Amino acid sequence: MERKGLVICSVVALLGVLSAATGFAAEATRIKASDVKFVSNTQCSYPRSPALGLGLTASAALLVAHIIINVTTGCICCKRTSQNWNSNWTKALIFYVVSWFTFVIAFLLLLTGSALNDQHGEESVYFGYYYCYVVKPGVFAGGAAFAIASVVFGILYYLTLNTAKDTSGPWGTAAVPNQGGIAMGQPQFPPHQTSQDPVFVHEDTYNRRQFT
Repeated sequence: MERKGLVICSVVALLGVLSAATGFAAEATRIKASDVKFVSNTQCSYPRSPALGLGLTASAALLVAHIIINVTTGCICCKRTSQNWNSNWTKALIFYVVSWFTFVIAFLLLLTGSALNDQHGEESVYFGYYYCYVVKPGVFAGGAAFAIASVVFGILYYLTLNTAKDTSGPWGTAAVPNQGGIAMGQPQFPPHQTSQDPVFVHEDTYNRRQFT
């Protein structure tokens, strides 16, 4: 792997670890039902929690990691031609789709959990019962798990895409070696003689032929 690819993968991996770590931390510090107090018959009192900031940090780190992967690789569908449908392109496409799918789920879970965890206000009514809404267990943890999956598949997508470019020509077509020039060889056989060598005749012989 070239130095540029190593730097990109390292940065994306660090952002993925940051997203997962803050996501799990938000899960541990989220507001639980036992933390909410009833101020009145229609009011709930929510304590302050770092889960909001942690969840937003997790979603932001995941978003930046996903942007880096997609900007450095470009649109895979724009690169496909009729000559590049091979195993490398198929693997890269699968990693690309899975990375986007897990990213959307992780981002929504982390962002929605952060927003709902920090709400304050009136009680909700459910079949005649009043209750104070809290984020359900597993929302932040699920977002963190999907964030890890998204980053892993994003890195695999990047590596597969660049491996296909480095080891072959345009997407799997074997590269044609550069032929610098056309060597002009000399003929191997001497040119055919079309005329005979001149024959020298003695002067006396030539004069005798003149008088006869």
